[in-house]
Amino acid sequence: MEVSAERYLIVSLGSIGQRHLENLRHLRPEADIGGLRLSSMPHRRQIPDQSVHEFGSVRQALEFAPRAAIVAGPASTHVPVARALIEAGVHVLVEKPFSTSVDGCAELIEKARQLGLVLMTGYNLPFLPSLQVVKECITRGDIGQVISVRAEVGQYLPDWRPAADYRTGVSAQRALGGGALLELSHELHYLYWLFGMPVRVTARAGKYSDLQIDVEDLVELLLEYESPRRLVSVHLDFLERAPRRTCRFVGLEGSIVWDAMRESVDAYQVASGAWTAVPTRRFSDRNQMYVDEMRHFLDCIDEGSRPIVDGADGLNVLMIIEAARQSMTRNSTVEVSPGE
Repeated sequence: MEVSAERYLIVSLGSIGQRHLENLRHLRPEADIGGLRLSSMPHRRQIPDQSVHEFGSVRQALEFAPRAAIVAGPASTHVPVARALIEAGVHVLVEKPFSTSVDGCAELIEKARQLGLVLMTGYNLPFLPSLQVVKECITRGDIGQVISVRAEVGQYLPDWRPAADYRTGVSAQRALGGGALLELSHELHYLYWLFGMPVRVTARAGKYSDLQIDVEDLVELLLEYESPRRLVSVHLDFLERAPRRTCRFVGLEGSIVWDAMRESVDAYQVASGAWTAVPTRRFSDRNQMYVDEMRHFLDCIDEGSRPIVDGADGLNVLMIIEAARQSMTRNSTVEVSPGE
């Protein structure tokens, strides 16, 4: 199949798919863009850009011969759709989470590697300047060896998209890959991005609210690291009425507090005995983080380079999630096996 250099495909045009569509149109205004509707989506939306070609099957989408695709449907559809695209020679950005389970992920990653194709996972927080500053501070040793971390994220699920019925969305349905553990796995990814794979995981989760969902709305995890020893606790919920995303890093020489909502980084250092605000760039529009993510994906295709967040990273996050699920089932601590 001959692949056009000017054609791109968006798989599923829900809220994140439409965001990617708009950002791709901004970065590639002359591109020919197609949209693939998935029958598994709980409801249909109007395509805002009437110049987008609409397809009803993967076969039709492949006949369009896209250069690259963004797979943004339910997580349960990611691997089979991405596999068809990869096998056809298409570069792929798979939205987070990479899938609902590890099944088929390693084979998909290996096929992309064999064909020399970019396979990126859509965890976008590494493109947020304030989190980049946190990584720089930790890498530089500003607070010494980090030994304790507390990451928290929460937002009331019905408030995520007020114009839509939360009960019909992907986040609320187990069959589509919903639940706090998968949907809020950004936290697990950025901790992995900062510190690598933990060696053990302990987790508890459940549905603690009266939300009309069939998935967990509250999760607590403990991630244990060795060499050096580090204990990381993670809180994920669909319940917090005041949206928050924060993380506290405790080191031997000080502490760092990151607030993603305020895009702020504050540091305490033993040497000075005081808290200071660490300078960081703030976005005037938070969509810029997604624009930068899309630009990075396109640059990796043009330059033949490895993405900041590739398929193997997406699989490793799933390995942490799989360990958490086993921990909940066994009511015990579980060893983690890296996927790649």
